[in-house]
This record gives sequence, structure tokens and C-alpha cells, in this order.
Amino acid sequence: MKCESEGMNNLQDDRPMDWHGPDDPDNPRNFSLGMKLLGISSVTLLAFVSAFAGAIYAPAQEEVMKAMGCSSEVAMLPLSLNNLGMAFGPIIGAPLSEKYGRKAVYLATTPIFILFMVGAAVSQTISGLILCRFFAAIFGSPNISNASATILDYTHDTDRGSVLAVYYAIPTLAATVAPLAGGFVMIQTDDWRWTQWVPIILAGVLYCSVLFTKETYKAVILRRRANRLGVESGASRKTTAGQDVQHFIVVLFLRPMHMLFTEPIVSLVSLYNGLLFGLLYAFVTSISWVFSHYYGFGRTGQALSYLGVTIGNLIACVPQVLIDRFYFQPRLRAWKQTHGSDARMPPEARLVSAMIGSVLLPAALLILSWTANFRVHWIVPIIFQGLSMFSCLLIYTGAGLFMLDTYGPLYGASASGAMMFSRYFLSCAFPLFTLQMFEALGVGWATTLLALLTLLLAPIPWIFWVYGPRIRKASKYETTSNNLTDTRYRVHVLLHDPENLYASDSQKRLDKVSDLSYFGEPYFTSEEATTIKNTMIEGQTVEHLIEERLRERLERRNKKRTGSGDSHCVRLRTELQFLGACWALI
Repeated sequence: MKCESEGMNNLQDDRPMDWHGPDDPDNPRNFSLGMKLLGISSVTLLAFVSAFAGAIYAPAQEEVMKAMGCSSEVAMLPLSLNNLGMAFGPIIGAPLSEKYGRKAVYLATTPIFILFMVGAAVSQTISGLILCRFFAAIFGSPNISNASATILDYTHDTDRGSVLAVYYAIPTLAATVAPLAGGFVMIQTDDWRWTQWVPIILAGVLYCSVLFTKETYKAVILRRRANRLGVESGASRKTTAGQDVQHFIVVLFLRPMHMLFTEPIVSLVSLYNGLLFGLLYAFVTSISWVFSHYYGFGRTGQALSYLGVTIGNLIACVPQVLIDRFYFQPRLRAWKQTHGSDARMPPEARLVSAMIGSVLLPAALLILSWTANFRVHWIVPIIFQGLSMFSCLLIYTGAGLFMLDTYGPLYGASASGAMMFSRYFLSCAFPLFTLQMFEALGVGWATTLLALLTLLLAPIPWIFWVYGPRIRKASKYETTSNNLTDTRYRVHVLLHDPENLYASDSQKRLDKVSDLSYFGEPYFTSEEATTIKNTMIEGQTVEHLIEERLRERLERRNKKRTGSGDSHCVRLRTELQFLGACWALI
């Protein structure tokens, strides 16, 4: 009884590691309206400026060619390699966020981003300009990847789809507004360097506003609370540098690469969304050329010709929010009423917007190509440019949410990392050949080629709509169906999440664990639940019990599928061979 009393006291000591109920003032969702507006607007605009700084260079390319004495291909590298640098942002931002909080990411990386942008603005050589913009992108990218997590900290789970729909528009909107703004900067100053000074000034102003925001990352807030109260728990315990490095290598590189080449959902969504981002930068580099050569627009007209894609990006948020509110949310509520509040709905309902966009996009590109080619009134291609970007964002948001819901919190970050590599790699490649392709083929055939590429990938969301459950069932990482990964994740949450681990009624908590099922069987028997309870009371780890049960269940499943228990070893050996091959390539 003494051990039990001490164990329960330890649990009570750890209770400060969770919110003090739904009205906890430290919970970002309970911040004042003014503080929420300041926080959301500051990080959103800072993310916008970080993306804006990349594309504002596009109208300055010709002036850079003259000033630096380089070819058009070389003058395009500051734009292309800026996009490549964006892919490496999470490597900087994720460790900072995990250790020091989301606010620390903005405070640490933004000044370095500004300094490299200053270096770009004062560069006297094209190599200096390329390198400074590349490193500016690396340190500006965490502002973009971190903004979505910060915004979600302020909002309730039911608003996730709507919030992410708006967030996904930030990089694309910035990429279309920037050339428009850059065109007018060039008209007013006739100096390419001002396309670099404008984002520097904007970033400096917005950085000052971030200084007055509060930390929003739950784990860091609770860890600081525990340290303040002198409490040690799972959230406040220190990890070694080796463990941290290993964690980030797996989550940010090895697992995303493994998922990219072995998970059909990650591979196809990354390919499709990567093409869409490449298409965006094809527009960024070609729009001014099209309206100059086919319609005789001057510099002001060329800048204004970006209005179509800008408006298309803006209004794409509206149908996505409506689909989430009036299609997805009612089905989610009905699903939870039928299957329980903790049940996760199959993610195929997220694909509706992607299916709509996949049909609209090739048609819009084809109409755009030949109306411009035959010099139909300039408003027509501008409208269909906007419709093309509208369709791209519908696909990008729907497919992205489908993938995130498929892999859940456990593997969603790695899946997003894989998609980010694909997105920025293709957006780096497209500007290098787009203008040459348009000059060689003309706007009609060049845009038709892009339309054919989008038509080739258009069946992807429809395939997931029909065959998604079957594809997910075969996945090693998927967490929405009642498979091994899902069970492992739910047990981990029940045993380690402060919301469950530090509940006042320990027996009720253990009953939740006992109620978990795996292919219709109880995950833990009553005897095992009792063993876990006693083990927890004695202050010992229960991980070995969980893993033992997992191995037992896995062997049983493999015997049912293949007649032997060796498939787990084969799968593990295959994964190790894959990671070994990656290491050999490096």
C-alpha cells in the first residue's frame, strides 16, 4: 500500500504537465482575442514575406543579366536555387521548435534570413547573389513550415481543415503577388536591388510584432511550467544530444525518403503536388513574356498580368472552407456518433476538392494555351490563368489533407517532409527550362504540354477515392485503420499523453487501455492490464509489455497472411537495406 500511495503521489506530482482543464490560461486557445489576432497575423504575414522574397526576383531577371553580364539561364538561378533552399528549412526549424518552442524559430531564424537578404541586395557578383538567396531561403523557410503549427495551436481541432486550407494558400499567393509587386518596384526604381530591399523592410517590421506574441507549443509551455514548479515528468525529462540527433535524422530525412519511395500515397501525392508547384513557377517565369510577345504589353501591363493568378489563389480558399464546413464536418460528426468520439474517420472524404480540381485544371490550361496563342482578348487568358491556379490549390489542399489524415500525428510530419522535398525540387527545376520551352514552342504548344502532364496525373485523387482503403491497409505507416501502427500509436498516447496518464482515476485510465482492440481482440487482457497497473505503481517502464504484445499480435497476423511468422523479419531487413543504400549514396 505504501508503494501504491507513493506511486499515486508521483502521478499527482506530474499533473501540472497537462492543462488545468479547458479554461487553463496558458492554453493558446484561451488567449485573449487581441493576443490571438496578433499571433496569427504576425506569423502568417511573416510566412508570406518569406515566400514573397523568393518570387519577387522574377521581374528583375533581365536587369540582373545586364548588371552582372551573365546569360538568362544563369540569371534564373537566384530564383531556382531559392526554391531549393526552401526544402531544407525544416532541418533548421524542427529541432529549434522541439527544444525551445515555436516562437524561438521565428526569433532565431528571421534575423539570419534578413542578413542573407541584405547580402543579396548588395551583391556585386552573380555567384554572391545566388548563394545569399539560397541561404536566405533556408532560414526563411522555417517561418513557412512553422506557421501552420502555430495557427493550429490557436484553433480547435474541428477548424483544422478550414485553417489549413487558408494556410496552404500562403506560399502560392506570395509567389503570385511577388512578381506583380516586383514589376512595379522595377518600374518605379529601375534597380533590381530594390526587389531585395522590399522584403527586407517588410520582414524587419513583422519581426518586431512577433516579439510581442506568446509561446504556443504545448510541450514547451508545460515543460516550462514543470521547471517553474520543480516537477519532473515525461515532458520535462532531458534527452541526450545523440538521441535528439537520431530522432531528427529519422523524422526529417530517413523516414520521409523511405515513405517517398515505398508508400504509394506519399509517392503519388508528392509527385502531383510537386508538379502543381512547378506549374506555379512556370507561370511566374512565363506570364510577363506571354503578354509582352503576344499582346504587346509594356512593363506596367506585364506586372498587372499577374492579377489573374493572384485572384485565383485568393478565391480558392472559399470553396475549400465551404467543403470542410458543409461536407466533411457533418460526416465527421456522424462517424463519431456511430463509432465513438475517439474513432478516426477514413480520410477519403478529404479528396472532394482534389477531384474537382483535377478535372478543371487540364481544361483551364488548354483553353488558356490556345486563346493566348490566337490572341483572343487579353482578359480571357488572364481569367483562365486564374482558374488554373484556383484548380491547383483545390488539388493541393485536398490531397495534402488526405495524406495528413492518413498518416496522423505519428507519421504525418515525415509524409509532409517527403512532399516538401518533391514540391521545392520541382519548383527549382521548372524555372530553368520554362522560358526556353515557351520561346521554342510558343504559348499554345508549351501550355498544352503542361496540360497533358496534369491530365496524366488527374486520376490520382480518383484512384484514392475508389481504392484508398485497400491501399491504406497495405501501408506500413498508415494510422487510420485498425492496424498494428494505429494500435501502437493509441497505446502510446494512452500511456504517455499527460491528458490520459495523469488522470485522477487510474483505474478508468487502465480500463481505456484494456478496451483497445486489435482485429477484434482485446489488446490487453485483464491480467495484463493489472500487471501494467502494478508496474506503473512501482515506477517501472511498461514499454516491454507493450512491445511483447505487439510482437505476439504481429506474428499472429503474419501467420494468417503468409502462413509463417517470418514476414516481419523480411520487412525489417528490406527497410534496413533501403536505409543502407541511402547512406551509401550519401
